[in-house]
Amino acid sequence: MSSPEAVYDAIRETTSEVVVGNEDVLEGLTVALLTDGHVLLEGVPGVAKTTIANAFARALGLSYGRIQMTPDMVPADVSGTNVYRQATGEFQLRKGPVFSNLVVADEINRATPKTQSALLEAMEESTVTIEGETLQLPRPFMVVATQNPIEMEGVFELPEAQRDRFQLKYTVDVPDRADEREVLDRFDDSPSLDADEVEQVVETEDVLAASDAVTDVFVADPVKEYILDLVAATRDSPALRYGGSPRATLAFLRGSKARAAIRGRSYVIPDDVKALAEPVLVHRVIRTTDAELADRGVSEIIREIVDGVVPPGADVSFAEAEMSEGETTETGDGTEPKTGRTADGAEAETGSDEPVFSKE
Repeated sequence: MSSPEAVYDAIRETTSEVVVGNEDVLEGLTVALLTDGHVLLEGVPGVAKTTIANAFARALGLSYGRIQMTPDMVPADVSGTNVYRQATGEFQLRKGPVFSNLVVADEINRATPKTQSALLEAMEESTVTIEGETLQLPRPFMVVATQNPIEMEGVFELPEAQRDRFQLKYTVDVPDRADEREVLDRFDDSPSLDADEVEQVVETEDVLAASDAVTDVFVADPVKEYILDLVAATRDSPALRYGGSPRATLAFLRGSKARAAIRGRSYVIPDDVKALAEPVLVHRVIRTTDAELADRGVSEIIREIVDGVVPPGADVSFAEAEMSEGETTETGDGTEPKTGRTADGAEAETGSDEPVFSKE
């Protein structure tokens, strides 16, 4: 089960016992896990943000550390501290919850910026420094933070440097009626149902092997240029005061490789990049004052930017044997048939067995 595709399928199947819907969030968590990334989950109370993270950790058998963020917390509550032991007359290190494979910072925006900053080094370098001593965190290591978007009192907005360290951000929405009915039925049958019911289906060694496999996924030069074009477009947008950072560019690269791998592909297509545009950018960019006054949402602006950037292959004819982004259909084995568009817009096969964006 060391392939990224098998790991994701196993996670999705076992977590579905307690998590209804939210497959995009589970996919994003898997993408981040396989690329040493971190995820920010935003949603109103009661939409199962913490349950999703807990079920995800249990399916992987990872050590799980939960931090309930509050305004009175100090950095030592996150990272740990040296405690004096009177019996021995020596100081002993008491590690904080950050020394776990998967750390859930629940309601992260309730902690003060000083306490939030305790995660900065851990998220960027996978290390923690306590009183001058730098300690390595376990591998894999991942932070999943949750926050409530509707409360304004008693919260502290995450600084830009903190937000930029999250590879992806997802909004966990209120379920639709069909999914909520499914939740009702499940809890009617089993009132005590929770994330503890999820069994481990993936070994840590499989996660590490799948992570290594992601690094071998091929990214063609046109796809890399597409990533650069998207990020550059955020910097040039008149609706944004601050666009994506170089860290966003790398998030696109790593995330799209993982997304391709869990779909059974050894190469990235523009659809992989496009699908990650909002999760990668929505928490990084900052609107201009005019955009805020016009009540233009960040997601809306990002969608307009994505629609305005031409993906590789979309501006050439079928005769040039290029594949247009968004015009492929995954086959049963996870690969895409090489298709294109004729001059009149009709879809046709190129007659080649080798996908356009695979390694020659």
